[in-house]
Amino acid sequence: MTRSSPGPARLWLRLCWSCCCLLAAVEGRLFTAKLWSVRAGLGGFEPGDAAPAFSVSTLDGEFSYPPKDSSSSSSSSSPRPALIIHAFTNKSAFLEVLWTSNMSLSDLAEFLPLSAQVLFISMDDSAAEQALWMREQVYGVAGSRWKEIRSRLHFSPVPLHMLGNWIPRVFYSWGCGGHNCGLAQVVFTSSGNWSVPVISKRLNARYDWLNGRWDPKPYVLAEAGDGCKPVPEVAGAVAWVSEGGCSFFTKIKTMSESNATGVLVYASPGNPIQDMNCVGDECNTTLNIPAAMLHIEPAVVEALSKGKSVNVSFQVTPSPNFFFAIDHQGALAEMGWFLYPTFRFLSWQAEWFDFYTGLLEQAKKPADVVPVFDRVLMQGEAGAQAVVDLPPDLLRYDVLELDAALSCPGLRDETCAHWDHTVQLFVCCDRFSPHCNQELGRWITAFRRGTGRWLTDVSPLLALLNGERCSLTMKTVPWAMPWMTSLNLRFSYSNSSGQNSPNFGVKWTLDVLKHDKKKYLPAVELYAVITGHGSDDNACCEFCVTSHFFSVNGIYNNSRIFDSAGSALGCALRVGEGGVPNEHGTWLYGRGGWCDGLQVNPWRIDITPQVQDQLNAQLL
Repeated sequence: MTRSSPGPARLWLRLCWSCCCLLAAVEGRLFTAKLWSVRAGLGGFEPGDAAPAFSVSTLDGEFSYPPKDSSSSSSSSSPRPALIIHAFTNKSAFLEVLWTSNMSLSDLAEFLPLSAQVLFISMDDSAAEQALWMREQVYGVAGSRWKEIRSRLHFSPVPLHMLGNWIPRVFYSWGCGGHNCGLAQVVFTSSGNWSVPVISKRLNARYDWLNGRWDPKPYVLAEAGDGCKPVPEVAGAVAWVSEGGCSFFTKIKTMSESNATGVLVYASPGNPIQDMNCVGDECNTTLNIPAAMLHIEPAVVEALSKGKSVNVSFQVTPSPNFFFAIDHQGALAEMGWFLYPTFRFLSWQAEWFDFYTGLLEQAKKPADVVPVFDRVLMQGEAGAQAVVDLPPDLLRYDVLELDAALSCPGLRDETCAHWDHTVQLFVCCDRFSPHCNQELGRWITAFRRGTGRWLTDVSPLLALLNGERCSLTMKTVPWAMPWMTSLNLRFSYSNSSGQNSPNFGVKWTLDVLKHDKKKYLPAVELYAVITGHGSDDNACCEFCVTSHFFSVNGIYNNSRIFDSAGSALGCALRVGEGGVPNEHGTWLYGRGGWCDGLQVNPWRIDITPQVQDQLNAQLL
């Protein structure tokens, strides 16, 4: 597999659903009630259910869960390892590339967290041979890391259908048939020549490279040699192209210029299927044509060589799932969407399990908790609304945290909203106050995954809660599909001294903020929440690198630069901060101050030294 960064031009043309915005502000426990459940096929287990104990034979002896040296007690200082279970089948081209790409295997050896283990199982009758092969594949790329990682990788020679425990039930009942899930196939027919179709597994070219998609109709197949030179005969047909001779980009571009409707690249005999992708500057050339790779089919080669007509169509046959997980708390979990074949997606999910375990520990710290929403439906203009009573004497506190979660209406990711949108929390404690309905928090929804939970420190906004009762509204765009929202306000104390709460008695705007130094002013902090969305004259949406400057008295410049915007893995690298992994969309790319499935962290700068010697201070 060749990895390259998608060009900015391709990212900028991505459809955006909201407008550019620049907003600045100046100064437990969540619940799991079920609204409804989608249970398709064989039932019995759902995400969030406790995983029963089990044992499985492996190449290194018996593997047992939970591990005998871990404690199931919630009081245990070190949680049990997360366990990811992968079911391989040679019927999937996606899984073939996952296991034959050196880059994919290196990602497994290099990035799998120490806190995670993986159990590898096969769905095929040749499970014993495949277990040995999978182990050799990892060993071949692990190098010096093999000794450390082998203790966390477990290869079972027993096929899935012979395990005799509950694991097959999860794989079967959580079956899938979507992108890179299920069995993507090519169907060849030759009227009057074959009595049955020839069906072959396929892997489409990288999702963010080619804009074309296969239509649900039969195409004519035409011979095109190695595809490196124009072939007029492929016009209006799918080009049948051999591997080698030139790059995948050159083949597909040449066939597109020959007016082919699609390209099928077949591997040379004995070679594996590859993840077809652009490299470097190739990625800046837009190609509106679908392409896929498959193994050579002798019957197809023979028919075309004899001038016989061959038609081709495309299908996805649903299959058992390929992955599921058990998190550190012993709960079953979905693994989301692997956008392309690399074990890095497995590692990202394991990283998120580590984040979530850390968040649960943070939520155990002493605090006065005010419940606001408990899996409340958030949809439409109204969003989710609640009126809460606040603790007396709020001046006792100097820490305010938002413990927020967004989950699906059902128990599975398939019931979640499809698109990413901004979610805002507004608060009003005095409807006559100019600060009524000020933003208290901001998040971005994930693409069709409902595991997000975040703990956001918004302490500088404590003064917005200036009443005994406050109304809170959490909402997104009214046309978005529904989410279930949960929220707790956590009030606590830090070890700092001095005045506890910020003062909102001074006048402030986005453009100019003046402080009268004749009044007591112990500290001044710049607090800004900045996210870029939508499109502008450059058509770059959220993928432009932007800089934001706040000047004090024209002397001091405070800047914030979103330099990861448009980068290939800018948001994927923030999974450890709480970004939801393996979303069903383009979640990997860096954005302008935000990521899908992540809270928007406030930008806080102590500017006291910049204003303390001035009678009046001006912030621009």
